[in-house]
Amino acid sequence: MENSEEQNPIAEARRYVANAKESIEKANYDKELGSYSDCKYVKTAGNILWSGCLVALDAVLHVHKGKGRPSIEKYKKAAGLRDGKLLHFINLGYDMMHLVMGYDGNTDKKVCDIGFDYANSIIDRCAILLLGTV
Repeated sequence: MENSEEQNPIAEARRYVANAKESIEKANYDKELGSYSDCKYVKTAGNILWSGCLVALDAVLHVHKGKGRPSIEKYKKAAGLRDGKLLHFINLGYDMMHLVMGYDGNTDKKVCDIGFDYANSIIDRCAILLLGTV
C-alpha cells in the first residue's frame, strides 16, 4: 500500500502548510509589536514549511539520485532545467523558510507571512508542473 505522499504529493505538501500554521499560532502573536514572542514555534513552522515544499519538489524534480541527501544546489539545478518560475520561488523560499525562519527564528510576522506565501507558491507551481500544463 502506498503512503499518502506517493498518492498525492501536493495534498501532502499542503498538509504540511496546515501543520505549520498550527505551530505558528502557538508562537503568541503580539499585535502591538507585529511579531511573535516565541521563536521556537517560528523555527518549527519554518522547518515544517520547507519540509512540505520538499515533498512537492521531490514529486516534480526527482533529485534523489546517488548517495546521501540532495543539497539545495541539486534542487536549484534541477528546477533551473525544468522551470524558471519554480527556481525563482525556490531561491526566495529556501532563504525565507529554511534559513530566516527555521534557523534564525525571525519572529517578525511580515517575514513569517512571506515564508508561508513562498511555500504556497512553490507547492502551487509544483502542482501545475505535475499536471503537465507548463
